[in-house]
Amino acid sequence: MGAVYDAMVRFFREDDWKFEQVEGKPILRMGFAGDNGKWTCIARTVEEADQFIFYSIAPASVPEEKRVEMAEFITRANYGMRIGNFEMDFSDGELRYKSSIDVEDDRLSSPLVKHMVYPNVLMMDKYLPGIMGIIYAGKSPQQAVEEIEG
Repeated sequence: MGAVYDAMVRFFREDDWKFEQVEGKPILRMGFAGDNGKWTCIARTVEEADQFIFYSIAPASVPEEKRVEMAEFITRANYGMRIGNFEMDFSDGELRYKSSIDVEDDRLSSPLVKHMVYPNVLMMDKYLPGIMGIIYAGKSPQQAVEEIEG
């Protein structure tokens, strides 16, 4: 599919991730288990733009009545983040953490992929208790972030 896709696949094979390729698309789907839960990850490339994008998708969709609170939570969480960010689809409540890189005029290497993937899954794992606390336990966005960040 292209050099960026090949580099992405090479990393996940070398690092012993179990993944499935989405048929006909430059997308890999895999699971990840952290200390605070399990979720789906999506790795994809946009070859014409020389981009690699990695998502950790929260294991629960945000109910419609909690989306404004979750938007505040992810805004508070995102403030000061250096690699990646949380984002939420207001139409269906999907919440994910995104890391991406543009390698135009360069190449994607396994070390670069590693430095995109592992901070991503660690951030989802770190903030997952707050996400679930807002969805299921009625925590306020500020309380949830403070419990995580101290």
